[in-house]
Amino acid sequence: MRCRISPDREPRYTNPSMGDDETTIQDKIREIQHHGYCVLRAHFAAGAIAACRDALWPGLLTHLRTPEHKPNRGPHRHYIPMPFEPPCFAPDFFFDAQALDIIRGVMDDRIVADQWGCDVPLRGSGYQVVHVDYQRPLFAEVPDLSLPPYMLVVSFGLEQVTPDRGPIEIAPGTHRIRRNEALRAVESGEIQLRPVTLDIGDVLIRHPWALHRGTPNITDTPRALATVRYVRRWYADDSREVNTIPRVVWESFTPEQKNLMRFPVGD
Repeated sequence: MRCRISPDREPRYTNPSMGDDETTIQDKIREIQHHGYCVLRAHFAAGAIAACRDALWPGLLTHLRTPEHKPNRGPHRHYIPMPFEPPCFAPDFFFDAQALDIIRGVMDDRIVADQWGCDVPLRGSGYQVVHVDYQRPLFAEVPDLSLPPYMLVVSFGLEQVTPDRGPIEIAPGTHRIRRNEALRAVESGEIQLRPVTLDIGDVLIRHPWALHRGTPNITDTPRALATVRYVRRWYADDSREVNTIPRVVWESFTPEQKNLMRFPVGD
């Protein structure tokens, strides 16, 4: 039996007994469950993102121009670990209450952040092959076993992500279908890939098993998409390089914030 998804139907869930914030959170939880992703518009402070970008940009451009730092995500496409020194790091990027309520609502209260990096396609990048992230199944002997989500990815642009800067395209609902069936549905056009453009401050929360691909950046501006991964506490892997949290930054966290962070801590 094939599972049919109607990706163009955007459900709206309301409950008169809920406050506006709680209604929004429940809406976004259901969007992720149904479509595999949601977007929080104008959510992060533009000033914090501008400060992050201004601090990161000189080092990022130097990194991209250095011959030994070859593209590691396909032609003209880079992934780099993000630093934890402010203002590249801002607590709101990790500890935003509404984003955490959505993430916990999709998974559970026992989550940790374990990756902090940046995806950067440059001019000359092309369309990626449609894929999922973190492709190794949790149980290798049952690779198609349907499981509740145990990781979510939160991303935001350091520059506006416009159609010509290589936005991610996502095939809605494909996280709920067997991988081979989802690929057939995308290849046949039964499920359309949707580009996700982002203004400054917009936040994308997605299930990494929803089929997706990067698209070409045809501008001269690197498209820097900062990303935090959250996982259930029992899950661990070393699929991405991460930086160390400086001790002074670590000591500035509350006990609850420390409990949320799974990163090495420096001296």
